[in-house]
Amino acid sequence: MTTHATGSFEVKSWDEKPYSEIDGGPKLTHASVTNAFHGDIEGEGALMYLMVYRDDSSTSYFGLERVVGRVGDRSGSFVLQHSGTYEGGAATTTWSVVPGSGTGDLRGLRGEGGYVARGGEKQTPFTLDYDFA
Repeated sequence: MTTHATGSFEVKSWDEKPYSEIDGGPKLTHASVTNAFHGDIEGEGALMYLMVYRDDSSTSYFGLERVVGRVGDRSGSFVLQHSGTYEGGAATTTWSVVPGSGTGDLRGLRGEGGYVARGGEKQTPFTLDYDFA
């Protein structure tokens, strides 16, 4: 049975650095991020993003985030795979649980969801539709 989880997260730290910049080409960066989750998911996430900044001020990115805490009444950790774009002041992200990444009571966790983060907002609402294999 699929459960619909909701809540919010806030970025606790963001450390971004370029790793490739070429005249006439897009800038490539990586960012190390720490998130705090509240709601149906409670815990802390350690996230690494890879990003490409285009000339039109839009960005594409993907990342992996290990979340340690609880989902519903189960505790452990799991990894989310992020994929998204930043355009017009909003980052639109889809994410999915990496198969086999759950530990502890979260072993067998699978699911998909996402969020839209808008500039200037402290809390970002998220969703995750999940079940257990």
